[in-house]
Amino acid sequence: MNESQNVKRKGLLAVFASIAIQLTLGVAYIWSVFQRGIADSIFDGNHASAGLTFSLLLLALTIGSVIGGKLAVKYTTRMVVLIGGIILSAGFFAASFVKPEYAWLLWVTYGVMGGAGMGFTYSTTIACAQKWYPHKKGLVTGVIVSALGLGGVVFTPLVERLIKNFGGIGTGEFKTFVVLSVVFLVVCSLGSIFLVNPPAGYMSEAASAASAKKGKAIKDFLPSQMLKSPRFYIITLVYLLGCMGGLMVINFAKPIAIDKGMAEETAMIGVLAISMFNSFGRLIWGMISDKIGRKNTIIILLAGNTILSLFVLSAEGYWIYALIACVGFFYGGLISTFPSLTADIFGAKHMATNYGFVLLGFGGGAIISSQIAGYFKNAAEQAGDIEKMFPAFVIASCCAVGGIALMFVLKVINKKAALTAKNVD
Repeated sequence: MNESQNVKRKGLLAVFASIAIQLTLGVAYIWSVFQRGIADSIFDGNHASAGLTFSLLLLALTIGSVIGGKLAVKYTTRMVVLIGGIILSAGFFAASFVKPEYAWLLWVTYGVMGGAGMGFTYSTTIACAQKWYPHKKGLVTGVIVSALGLGGVVFTPLVERLIKNFGGIGTGEFKTFVVLSVVFLVVCSLGSIFLVNPPAGYMSEAASAASAKKGKAIKDFLPSQMLKSPRFYIITLVYLLGCMGGLMVINFAKPIAIDKGMAEETAMIGVLAISMFNSFGRLIWGMISDKIGRKNTIIILLAGNTILSLFVLSAEGYWIYALIACVGFFYGGLISTFPSLTADIFGAKHMATNYGFVLLGFGGGAIISSQIAGYFKNAAEQAGDIEKMFPAFVIASCCAVGGIALMFVLKVINKKAALTAKNVD
């Protein structure tokens, strides 16, 4: 095997390892399988408090991504992913011992520790793969993060079965956390072995070729430079506003299906539907964004979220699953497009850290959406009418409209930045 073939092989192995790791991280997107049992057994039926566990995980994921990105630059991607896997595994293992008397510990273990561990592995694996294939950022990012969505499809029936075998809803969740902790540790440890950056000069040559095809060069922003750019704040705020509808449905897909009259056994279809189409959306919209541009793609996705959020509670029977699937498809597209948009605007060199900062918008959206949806879900429980949850999705729809407006502002700023760069040249 010559040197060129060896380099290509390392690139493929890095991508496959990233896919395997992201697949296990997909457990984050099946929280609604745990929601009802955790709310009843730990939080005395309070859905907002239970949902906060999931939101804290996503918020900690964003902070962990920033820290992990910085550590990956200073040390290695391999080491950061290994440490992330250990923290994630330890968080889920510790969560298995939480009791109602100290319910807040679930926020610390599953939420903060689990999310921080995921953050260490999430953006670093994406950044590593993008460095190997900078000319196909949308496709590669879409493939990798679609694995995270697909993880929901793989783990939903497995977790449902484990909960049932370990004592049922309200009891089996905790032993299931132990099993998942072992899975995280094994996959992240083995996968980290193959996560290496391209050799010196490879990234700059490939990136130059990609830039030449597009007719423009992309400046590599340091995190400190990016934080001074208004474009960073626009992108981050759009992320916050745009993800809310999808997160509300992910958080409450199964409880909503049950409250709409679906049987406990078939309500799992809602979780599978949003996980599967979340995965498809990440892959398909990632490829589309390579063709029509990231900003145009995000505007289309936000428009879809605006409409779909208003109809989440209007569907009856099995149509609820079709609607949940559509929400997952558009939400997945957003998640796969923002990493590529970040790399397009701020460069690939510091992408792991830079995207970690952009993810703060996602984390903020996770916290806000869980509290809004949880508040109205509690109201719906008290009234015995799921329609009382409708205002939450109206708020999500309005937020998506705000995101569209900001994307048009970003387009204007980008044109001015391009003209300025051209004049300097």
